[in-house]
Amino acid sequence: MLLAVDVGNTQTHLGVFDRGHLMHEWRASTEAARTADELSLLFGGLLASADLSFTRQITGVSLCSVVPRATQELRDMTLKYFGFPPLVVGPGVKTGIAVLTDNPREVGADRIANAAAAADMFPGAPVVVVDFGTAITVDALSASGDYLGGAIAPGIDISAGALFSATALVQRVEVVAPCSAIGKSTAAAVQAGIVYGTAAMVDGLVERVLAELGLMAEQGSPVEVVATGGWAGTVVEHCRLIHRIEPALTLTGLRLIFDRNAGA
Repeated sequence: MLLAVDVGNTQTHLGVFDRGHLMHEWRASTEAARTADELSLLFGGLLASADLSFTRQITGVSLCSVVPRATQELRDMTLKYFGFPPLVVGPGVKTGIAVLTDNPREVGADRIANAAAAADMFPGAPVVVVDFGTAITVDALSASGDYLGGAIAPGIDISAGALFSATALVQRVEVVAPCSAIGKSTAAAVQAGIVYGTAAMVDGLVERVLAELGLMAEQGSPVEVVATGGWAGTVVEHCRLIHRIEPALTLTGLRLIFDRNAGA
């Protein structure tokens, strides 16, 4: 079985694949200060909840991380408790994706994993991938599966946190979509601004990316637009241009990249 681990700035997403199928998945808060031993307790507990263990079932670990300190601790944990090194997505790893940016090394490993999964999911089609994480990324893939680049914008946590901390009279609210964009209370107005505002921003970015790709933005055009990330379920239903949600897109990309490097 393969354990795929996607370490984001806010959350860590884990999944266990058996013969290519995602069998179990979990989300935990990302804490960069956790040591390898502390991570072993966290991972061991999650695996135990599915009657799995470090030594009996897990035969590979595929990892992408945007938190360098956590990356090193996860390397150490995997070696110490699993007994083998993890595959860490980065320079020198076979991803199957040509990165056509000015500096390919600076593209986040999670974005490459998303690209690998999207290219495999929609072969022969251009794809736009929207990841609703701590930051919102909008990435473009060519029909041949090349990573072309994209946009990075503040995510819901960042935007909402800035609003609540910078305005004395605006109180923290649950981030859900209100019944109307015309809020009848301060709480509803804030919810409308955060959820509908994020949806409008994403639609605007996707529309510009589609235009630059020379593709039509209307439904039914040859481009595929797919979303992933922890906040996708809250926002995507209010977007016009996103066709589907794939919650495990990054984990799927990690599985594909692991398979492409299995010989090494």
